[in-house]
Amino acid sequence: MANPIIKITIRDFGTMTAELYPDKAPITVENFLKLIDEDFFSGLIFHRVISGFMIQGGGYNEDFQQKHTASIKGEFASNGFGQNDIKHTRGVLSMARTMVKDSASSQFFIMHQNAPHLDGEYAAFGLVTDGIEVVDAIADLPTDYQDCPRVNVVIEKIERV
Repeated sequence: MANPIIKITIRDFGTMTAELYPDKAPITVENFLKLIDEDFFSGLIFHRVISGFMIQGGGYNEDFQQKHTASIKGEFASNGFGQNDIKHTRGVLSMARTMVKDSASSQFFIMHQNAPHLDGEYAAFGLVTDGIEVVDAIADLPTDYQDCPRVNVVIEKIERV
């Protein structure tokens, strides 16, 4: 069976296409697709942007009100999950979490550049296959002292292709 393909549309920035890898992170991909099917991400923002590292979104709306969903198991090596060997290289999608290894829910990040120190510590689950220039444009935005872009970067929609 073919890997799921998704399209991420960002207001004023364009679209990205990504391939998801359920063979590497089955719980993570199932959760992400469920949230897509529920239209969970529409209207949420990329609230943390660090050029040369990553862009993170999927948890807050434009008014910085948090949107919640259930947490899932962290599918990465340091959490006892050995089958996920995806490296945190440019364009990789991965799940954000707190210090608690099973705290990922809806927030995800897209790698702007390689970050090998994240390998085996976060659940990588996909790769941008088209539209990486959108990540570059977002990563180039001015940010405040909390790495929040000074203009809202709004997810219009994430959908299956």
